[in-house]
Amino acid sequence: MGHPMTRRASALLVLSVLLAACGKQDAAPAPAASAQPTVVAPTGGAVAITANEKGFTPTEVQATRGAPLSLIFTRTSDNTCAKEVVFPELKVRRPLPLNQAVAIALPTEQARTYKFQCGMAMWEGSVVIK
Repeated sequence: MGHPMTRRASALLVLSVLLAACGKQDAAPAPAASAQPTVVAPTGGAVAITANEKGFTPTEVQATRGAPLSLIFTRTSDNTCAKEVVFPELKVRRPLPLNQAVAIALPTEQARTYKFQCGMAMWEGSVVIK
């Protein structure tokens, strides 16, 4: 066993290293502008959504009530559980083949929010119709 002061000094050293490491994580660069969590759909347009190891990007799409809307999902990685997209309320379940665009048209007649998720409900997103 070591001297109590040596153990205390060792504990303080470990704590200092851990705090410094946490500080470095907080100083991580902000995500790129292309990784926007929310996108406003163009009137009568389509919105591209990427499915990869980080989930769905963007995670929220805002759309105009009554305007046609299609979401174009493209899975770009095999390292994800987002190998399909599910809209539970609409009872829509579509496979997302690797590097292939999958278009899903959504009803926009009512102001509401539709949730979408991967098949295991680990990654989620939403479409807000205003």
